[in-house]
Amino acid sequence: MLKLKDLPEKLRRLRISLTLKFLASTVIVLALTMVISFYFLTKKHEALIFKQLHNQARSLFKQIILTEKWIFDHKGVYVLPQSEINRPSLIEKEPKTVEDNKYIDHNPAIIIKGLSEYAEKEGLYWFRTTSLKLKNPENKPDDFERAALISFERGLIKESTKTEKIGKNYFFRYIAPLYIEQSCLECHVSQGYKKGDVRGGLSIGLPMDSSFTMIKNEERVLMVTLITAIITLMLILYLMMKKLVLSPIRKLTSYVKGFSIESKTDIPLIRTGDELEDLSRSFVIMSKSLIEYHTHLEDMVHAATKDLENTNERLIAMNERKSDFVAKVSHELRTPLTSIKGAMDYLSAKFSMHSDTNYDTKELITFFNVIKNNSERLVRMVNDTLDLERIELGAFDIHFSNFDILNVIKDVITGFQSITSKNKITFGLISDTGTEILADEDRIRQVMINLISNAIKVSPHESEIQITISGSVHELTVSVKDQGNGIPAEDHEKVFDKFYTRGTKNGSGLGLAICRGIIEAHNGEIRVSGKDNGSGCTLTFTLPRAGKDI
Repeated sequence: MLKLKDLPEKLRRLRISLTLKFLASTVIVLALTMVISFYFLTKKHEALIFKQLHNQARSLFKQIILTEKWIFDHKGVYVLPQSEINRPSLIEKEPKTVEDNKYIDHNPAIIIKGLSEYAEKEGLYWFRTTSLKLKNPENKPDDFERAALISFERGLIKESTKTEKIGKNYFFRYIAPLYIEQSCLECHVSQGYKKGDVRGGLSIGLPMDSSFTMIKNEERVLMVTLITAIITLMLILYLMMKKLVLSPIRKLTSYVKGFSIESKTDIPLIRTGDELEDLSRSFVIMSKSLIEYHTHLEDMVHAATKDLENTNERLIAMNERKSDFVAKVSHELRTPLTSIKGAMDYLSAKFSMHSDTNYDTKELITFFNVIKNNSERLVRMVNDTLDLERIELGAFDIHFSNFDILNVIKDVITGFQSITSKNKITFGLISDTGTEILADEDRIRQVMINLISNAIKVSPHESEIQITISGSVHELTVSVKDQGNGIPAEDHEKVFDKFYTRGTKNGSGLGLAICRGIIEAHNGEIRVSGKDNGSGCTLTFTLPRAGKDI
């Protein structure tokens, strides 16, 4: 009965061993290689046999043609008559009598027919002449011969071959054209032939039984050879692997298990003179290092954990104090600064009403305007600080709604008309896509105010600020390009840092940092381009059209 505690051991035994994996993979590779080799070798052997049959048929064709030519050159051959020769249409001349023997003059067609019958009786081969214009109905061409004769007459081929089963046996068939020569016109001029015409073909059939037998025998020998080679090679590989690989690996495995269970330090080195010895040496060194390191590891981990806890607590406390300090200071500063700004606005208005009374009043108005401008700057700085703090703390609220960003940009441009008209700065607005977007309209308006304000600060007199809206179905991109001095390439990433300022104009240095926070809160991106060569600077941001979840 199988016990639960024995189950892991049983499962371990079921795993495929390295030896079996190696042998199986080797057998598969060798078998595939042998099968492919066997296939190509057998095909090559078959091709050689068919080429041999082709050459044999071609040689036989030439021999028959030479025999026929010899007969033509000797004006026929006289032979003793045989009882089976009773074909008057093939006898060219009357029988002659020589010394009481009657001889008949046979033309080449009769002799070729006789030779074919002798060869067929011996089981060697058969051949015959055939033509599309028959004198002897027995020479009527079959389908293979007819197709070849038509191709010969059209000049398409010079010979034709085919493997065909006739009866129970296979034959290699060969046919080549016979041409009309001067000596042929004596018999064939009545058929309309002239010298050089194709008068027919000589068809030859070679039995293929012996060739197929040879192919099968060669395949058996090759198959037995390949199987024997695979078995022998696998046996040699197994013995070599067992001696050179498996035995050292088993020793190393036992040492590893002993070290993992009992932390043994007396681990011997396995000497094989190869990579396995290097592996064993590395394990011995590693085991000693692990034991030495383990004695100090717990104290080091405990000390490091304690330091991390203390550091983390200090960081949390410092972050809370910093956030609380910034929030409180900003809140306390906002109220008096707003009051100062309101008082300055009131006093400036009052003094403006009596500006013609005396010179001292105008001077006071100037100073009050300075106070007003600085208080406005302090209010902006406090507001920017609060916004940036909320962005960094993740407490930045985003309220999504559908709106037309083109209308927002036009409103922002209108708000700057009083400033831009003094310096004769104009705006160019280009849009080549739909301007509807799902985002926080107030925050995007804040981004556009900061970008256009920065562009106005660096733009020279009588220049243009170009605003471009582009995008695709899923995204919308807005670019603001000025004609200022530009920004060095090494400062492109710094412009979005806190308190980074461009040029000598006054500013909090928080505007672009807030822009980046707002754009990234929308799952968008903002970037800067341009060089400090007087060609201006371009600030570009891209937003998903369907909100931050897209």
